[in-house]
Amino acid sequence: MSTLLKINASLFSSHGQSSQLTERFVTTWLDNHAGASVVTRDLAAEPVPHLDGARFMSFLAKPEERTAEQQAVVAFSDALIAEVQNADVIVIGLPMYNFGVPSTLKAYFDHIARAGVTFKYTATGPEGLLSGKKAYILAARGGMYAGTPKDSQTTYVRDFLAFLGITDVEFVYAEGLNMGDDSKSAALAAAHGQLAELAA
Repeated sequence: MSTLLKINASLFSSHGQSSQLTERFVTTWLDNHAGASVVTRDLAAEPVPHLDGARFMSFLAKPEERTAEQQAVVAFSDALIAEVQNADVIVIGLPMYNFGVPSTLKAYFDHIARAGVTFKYTATGPEGLLSGKKAYILAARGGMYAGTPKDSQTTYVRDFLAFLGITDVEFVYAEGLNMGDDSKSAALAAAHGQLAELAA
């Protein structure tokens, strides 16, 4: 049975444009994958704490030497990682805020990138430990940025996922959403068409 992990990164939770794209994708995907399950991680409804020195040191501490507080930090990270490990498909609703990814998504990434757990260092460099998964990134943007130097999101997200071993990554863009009603309607229609094909 397939498992899909849906990650909404919009500040507006399920009401954001990117979250609505993920919902549309998942609905179609479920129609075509009988018996599949969906796990939802909403970073607005349940924010992941931003990484600080204390949390980072919790990851580095030896298991037998961790304090109760450090163990709680690690257990929280372990739960997030387990969702990714158990997923066959990962769908991320990705809004663009000030030319970058939401800070809540960065915080989430910081909690699932754990040496010896989701990647390891080797003599030839880091090796991701989460291979064999498919990821769809549904990017909603107010302006037009794909393929331009101002699109820092695509490279960053693709490189981060590859660092964990997730290299089968597909991006769908809905751009120009704040450039008038016609632009918004056309962008969403095009994105919906792509989503329908990918989820089939």
